[in-house]
Amino acid sequence: MAESGAKTGTAPAKGGDAMPLFYTRPEALNPIRHGSLGLTARSDFSFAGSAHAIPVVASEMPAAMRSYPIVFIGAGKAPVIITGVRQDENLFVDADGMWNAPHYIPAYVRRYPFILAEDPTSAGRLTLCVDRASERVVDQLVAPFRDDKVLPFFSGNEPTEATKQALAFCNQFQIDFRATREMVDKIDAHGLFSPRQSKVTLEGGEVLNLTDFQVIDEAAFNKLSDEAFLDLRKSGALDLLYCHLASTNSWTSLVHQASVRKAEGAKG
Repeated sequence: MAESGAKTGTAPAKGGDAMPLFYTRPEALNPIRHGSLGLTARSDFSFAGSAHAIPVVASEMPAAMRSYPIVFIGAGKAPVIITGVRQDENLFVDADGMWNAPHYIPAYVRRYPFILAEDPTSAGRLTLCVDRASERVVDQLVAPFRDDKVLPFFSGNEPTEATKQALAFCNQFQIDFRATREMVDKIDAHGLFSPRQSKVTLEGGEVLNLTDFQVIDEAAFNKLSDEAFLDLRKSGALDLLYCHLASTNSWTSLVHQASVRKAEGAKG
């Protein structure tokens, strides 16, 4: 399991680290450069079809834990949901690019193709970017007669409502990301993370070993002193911790999705 963009939740500055998951060509939105661009209104999650682990923030864990195991990856112990039992396979995105209902769609996925990045002209300032490589980003001058509805990014030099909503969503995601990062650091400070691997048995008897992730050691958590427990409670980290522990029940959901995908493949 790879960690990408997990330390900041933003696109790297030019010449910086590797791009976050899904993003390949983010550009700062500008009315002069992108005045004719827009976003197709249709839902298409094909870009996430090969993502077997997706970043998640604490505020959405109560919804996410019902469908996905939540684990932690990389040196930064970034929280992710597990969406596949094999590398490069998301069991919750079908062949038509639809996310399987009623399963929760993570905010990281819903944010795409937008992302915040550091403004090279102003230290500490973030600017809204869009991934030009996304198939949903279209140039209305090049394809003015598309069948699907296109939401423009700008009206003249002013951002449209769609762009304002994207900025608001990205800003909130960034706030939630930073809060989650602080919670994870607090849990780590109490020495509660432990490397783990999971053995998954699929229908038909195939056994898969999932490795390279960490979990919160429940036994170590139960041995915390009252003072340490209170410290976690005051930091807000307890909700994250309990959601992670409860999400272990969702490994069965993953096995079920793998069985459904296998059955669909057999029919095809």
